[in-house]
Amino acid sequence: MVQLNFIRENKETTLAGLRKRNFANAETVVDEALTLDQRRRDTQRELDDVLAQSNAKASQIGALMKAGDKAAAEAAKAETADLKARSKDLGDALRQVEVDLQALLVTIPNIPHSSVPAGRSADDNEVVLEQGEKPVLHDKAQPHWELIKKYDIIDFELGVKIAGAGFPVYKGKGARIQRAMINFFLDEAMKAGYIEVQPPIVVNEDSGFATGQLPDKEGQMYFITEEKLYLIPTAEVPITNLYRDVILPENQLPVKNVGYTPCFRREAGSWGAHVRGLNRLHQFDKVEIVRIEKPENSYAALEEMSLHVQSLLQKLELPYRVLRLCGGDMGFTSALTYDMEVWSAAQERWLEVSSVSIFETYQSNRLKLRSKIEGKMQLLHTLNGSALALPRILASILENNQTPEGIKIPKVLVPYCGFEVID
Repeated sequence: MVQLNFIRENKETTLAGLRKRNFANAETVVDEALTLDQRRRDTQRELDDVLAQSNAKASQIGALMKAGDKAAAEAAKAETADLKARSKDLGDALRQVEVDLQALLVTIPNIPHSSVPAGRSADDNEVVLEQGEKPVLHDKAQPHWELIKKYDIIDFELGVKIAGAGFPVYKGKGARIQRAMINFFLDEAMKAGYIEVQPPIVVNEDSGFATGQLPDKEGQMYFITEEKLYLIPTAEVPITNLYRDVILPENQLPVKNVGYTPCFRREAGSWGAHVRGLNRLHQFDKVEIVRIEKPENSYAALEEMSLHVQSLLQKLELPYRVLRLCGGDMGFTSALTYDMEVWSAAQERWLEVSSVSIFETYQSNRLKLRSKIEGKMQLLHTLNGSALALPRILASILENNQTPEGIKIPKVLVPYCGFEVID
């Protein structure tokens, strides 16, 4: 969540950031939060005063009884009873205002970084750079959903039979190249100093809340009713939650983790040509990098993560571009997000394959993730990024590298998958 003291001390900055996100009723919500905050502080102050009076009266009763002044002692006891009743009422009022304030704060998205462009949709995102030459395909080139049938490497119909639409079955060289990409992405991350973890692929409600998926994205998550667990939409959730309710020693910073997991998203309401084939799935594989940084180092870390993802795309020889997302297209919890898109030659469109985001203290405030730095306890900054999501990478490899003789495998993957061509 946005820190309450930040809203209190930076009201205009908060409002400007929320307007950049096109957040509805920004001024009303902020004013309500500040009103509840003032009520909470006033109630706490009054409660502390009443408790202090009650404690003083309790001490006074003992002295009066010792002095033999029974009448005064009984009067003090009556006052103490009134103070206790008052303290109970104030305690109840304080708990209620804290609940109301918390319920309101979780509806407020993160405040965008100053470099985030204004805008309402993906059309307003800023192209930071574009690299690589778009391939020129032969006359009989096909989109990947036709290529996978031609070479019998992915079967969507079998997936429908087993589970439903959006759950493909990878076969033969299709399965091998999946495994090759996962291992390649993990190895490259470890070379860059990330420590591999293998987390659970289900999380509880506390974990979903801590990283901001709940209550924002429950409609996109698969829910296991009996155990009240959610299938993860990304490895960000379990990996970041490794550090929930943790005070990290300063000498353990920064934290750099990488993990491979399957990911599950309902993608409710998605349809049309743009979601054909591998373009959008309910289950897909992804390698995720997660970092925990001191606030003063976090934006340099974000740029480093962006360069790491770009290095993967360069080694795969895929044309790509980097976007800085506008306020209207950013995720709820992000302060700044870079999207990486690869060119899909047969579809003649850009496909998003990675988002690299910094959350500043938004997640760590929910996580209660802190460190004592130079003698002062403070919230840390969290970051994460896809490095990489596999389906659209595979779609682009298949389309961009197709020839009349078969599909060439990027040189960097050949040692991992053991073949040079899908034919």
